[in-house]
Amino acid sequence: MYQYDLTEEQLAIRQIVRRIAREKVAPRAAEIDETGEYPWDILEVFRKNDLMGIGIPEEYGGAGLGMLTLCIVIEEIAKVCATSSLIVAAQELGLMPILLAGSEEQKQRFLPKAATGEHITAFALTEPGAGSDAGAVKTRAVRDGDDYVLDGQKCFITNGGVADLYTVFATTDPEAGIKGLSAFVVPKDAPGFTIGKKEDKMGIRGSQTTELIFDKCRIPAENLLGEEGQGFKIAMMTLDRTRPGIAAQAVGIAQGALDYAVNYAQERKQFGRSIAAFQGIQFMLADMAAKVEAARQLVYKAAATIDKVDEGGEEFAALSALSAMSKLFASDVAMEVTTDAVQVLGGYGYMRDYPLERMMRDAKITQIYEGTNQIQKIVIARDLLK
Repeated sequence: MYQYDLTEEQLAIRQIVRRIAREKVAPRAAEIDETGEYPWDILEVFRKNDLMGIGIPEEYGGAGLGMLTLCIVIEEIAKVCATSSLIVAAQELGLMPILLAGSEEQKQRFLPKAATGEHITAFALTEPGAGSDAGAVKTRAVRDGDDYVLDGQKCFITNGGVADLYTVFATTDPEAGIKGLSAFVVPKDAPGFTIGKKEDKMGIRGSQTTELIFDKCRIPAENLLGEEGQGFKIAMMTLDRTRPGIAAQAVGIAQGALDYAVNYAQERKQFGRSIAAFQGIQFMLADMAAKVEAARQLVYKAAATIDKVDEGGEEFAALSALSAMSKLFASDVAMEVTTDAVQVLGGYGYMRDYPLERMMRDAKITQIYEGTNQIQKIVIARDLLK
């Protein structure tokens, strides 16, 4: 396995993003959650600070800083606002299929505007009948001359209605199952493409999640990524490289909750002294801190491994499993730590005047999207038993 050490540049970026998160994002976090509206002002802050193209190579206008740096950025933002961290994480998810499978012409056409944040991207795989089972995708893509015509429906799509470009997975050979899946880039103004229902969610409420509807949606054949039938491979390679980003979001949420609980415990007085003086509270905080740090180390390990592989290092056989481990462990930690942090605050933790109930709601989705944690266990077990 590859080892990692944070560079001086990565440490500097962490400090810069931490300051941006505290000064620009944190004051908006509660309002974003309350209104459920997409935070365009926060997106603009990220654009101005070149945070939207962290993982895009420099030749396509990005920073070319890799997955580990991206995870650091996501983590720092998620400490104060999970919704805002998803702006960066979802951008990487939407553009990753282009990075992995796009031709040079496609990369030059699509990535520069994604790198600046002028174009927002989205990843569209999930359907009403195809969640964990990607082979059950029903959205159909039929070649018609120089075009493909798409018909079908997607659901639970992050950045739906916000994105300018959608990487869409559709079947070009329904009889072939997952081997018939293909990947396409669909622009928001493609004829026959409309946005359906906007979901009202438990957490990450300011991130727009919608249905996508394709009704004889016509796109140029040149928007096919790779070749027909390569869609499942592209989707899985994408998720292997983006799951650590969700894991980093989980670590950030957990660290933010722990920080708040520690400060509260030192200020809250009961029985004539701060509750931090009681061993029961100390043990809770110690367990929380140990879990957060363990999760962080696993996430950084997975991200650093991805960077080494994508920089031309030897392919690491257990990359899928390591990525799945990071997402599985970190998201479970986020749920445990936010729940315990609410407990430290007692009744106050349950109230919306305090941020922990929001963090607890936000943490839950990290166990579900980009592959449920049950799917992560299948990926890990297959690697162990192969």
